[in-house]
Amino acid sequence: MTGANDLSQVHEVDVVVHPGKQELSDAIAARLVTAIADVQAQRDIVHLSLTGGSLGSDLWASVAALPARTAVDWSRVELWWGDERYLPAGDPDRNDVQNDAAGLATLPLDPARVHRVAGPDASESAEASAEAYGDDVRASDTDAFDVMILGVGPDGHIASLFPGHPAQQTSDALAVAVHDSPKPPPDRVSLTFGALGHAREVWFIVAGADKAEAVARGIHGAPPELNSAAQVKGRERTLWLIDQDAAQAL
Repeated sequence: MTGANDLSQVHEVDVVVHPGKQELSDAIAARLVTAIADVQAQRDIVHLSLTGGSLGSDLWASVAALPARTAVDWSRVELWWGDERYLPAGDPDRNDVQNDAAGLATLPLDPARVHRVAGPDASESAEASAEAYGDDVRASDTDAFDVMILGVGPDGHIASLFPGHPAQQTSDALAVAVHDSPKPPPDRVSLTFGALGHAREVWFIVAGADKAEAVARGIHGAPPELNSAAQVKGRERTLWLIDQDAAQAL
């Protein structure tokens, strides 16, 4: 796997390796616009779940710069986030704010279809925010997310489900409050494994040599105490979109 055209099947997941982070971001953007347009050709609304992190934001800069973005009717895209830092609306450390600043806010989205996780300015606790967010997902007009985009941390976490953390084990809800997060801020809201896997396609997007071991463990099926990414697969497809640095341990 040495180039952008290399596609291989590894333990029931597809792996595509791109030369560097910028090439990866641009390729994800092109793939995403195509995927959304394809779904919209078949039905009215597309449900897309986003991720934070630098690559999760770079993706929206790439989409904003992509001429083909006009092939999508953005007003018919329902947006969610796999997790959010439990911070007030507008806080620069929130995933949605970082995505917006990178380019998401330039798209002609319907604000009513952008589902943001309530922070302490709009909910009494992270638990209340998680319950409301789970109810929002449950009430949506879909049986599954069309594309679930997930970053992967060097420790193997996805969304805010950290390996070995008690919140990782939640199985009776769609969203969970996370406290004492190994990464700041300590309080977060995250979709659970069940909700993250409630998707037709799951895309793991990863760049950087510091994440190479986490990528290898995720692809080869490490247990939950070692890797959260390995616990989630799409109903129809699981895709790892990574750069060469992140592929070093494969």
